[in-house]
Amino acid sequence: MTSQRISKKFVSFLLTGGTAALINFGSRILYNHWLNFSISIVLAYITGMLAAFILMKLFVFRNSRKDLKHSAMFFTLINILAIFQTWLVSMALAYYVLPSLGVEKFSKEIAHAVGIAVPVFTSYIGHKRWTFPE
Repeated sequence: MTSQRISKKFVSFLLTGGTAALINFGSRILYNHWLNFSISIVLAYITGMLAAFILMKLFVFRNSRKDLKHSAMFFTLINILAIFQTWLVSMALAYYVLPSLGVEKFSKEIAHAVGIAVPVFTSYIGHKRWTFPE
């Protein structure tokens, strides 16, 4: 496998993951109309995770030799770890770090966006190795 192919795969991962992240981010804002911030983060992550699985299976890891059940199980396990990363970073930024820096406007949006970005690299490695191995 050439580095060019790895690069293309990673770029595809970033694009599909970015799309899923936008779905995650937007759905958190929607959920937050009815639910508190903490619960909204978790529900939004699940919404984005479903979108990510479908997009990655279709566009990034098309040649995976694993069946759908295996891929779904490992995708879920890896994302359970990632949701804790996202939640922890989002909560810490929204309620401790940003307020201590005097950031009040859009603090939850900033916190959530950073929280979503944190597990990008760990998720890519996990999905490449265990969820969709080729």
